[in-house]
Amino acid sequence: MTPVDSQAKIFVRNLRLYAYHGVMPQERCVGGDYLVTVEVTADIRKAAETDRVEDTISYASLVDIIKDEMKQPSALIEHVAARIANSVVTRHHLAKEVEVEIVKVNPPMGADCEGAGVRIHLINDKTI
Repeated sequence: MTPVDSQAKIFVRNLRLYAYHGVMPQERCVGGDYLVTVEVTADIRKAAETDRVEDTISYASLVDIIKDEMKQPSALIEHVAARIANSVVTRHHLAKEVEVEIVKVNPPMGADCEGAGVRIHLINDKTI
């Protein structure tokens, strides 16, 4: 049975990683905790019928992409988020849209907050 609305959100929420990003040299030396969320809009019609992981976007694959991109130190998490989004659409032809949120858990900015970060939204125009 095919779902009436075949668009789905496949996601990994708040994957906690230790990484070495930041404008300040000590941030790239000492590192810090990050929370990464990736949400992908995809057509799941075929997967809903076949029950095969090959017909969808595996969240395990998303975790692998996030880990790979977070390993590469960058000054800006905007750069890391864009790399993650681009990797998702490059590796997964079903990805119509990708939203990536990266939160630096304890940013060194002298403010009491739960975190600071960036959220980007990429539309894969090759699926339109």
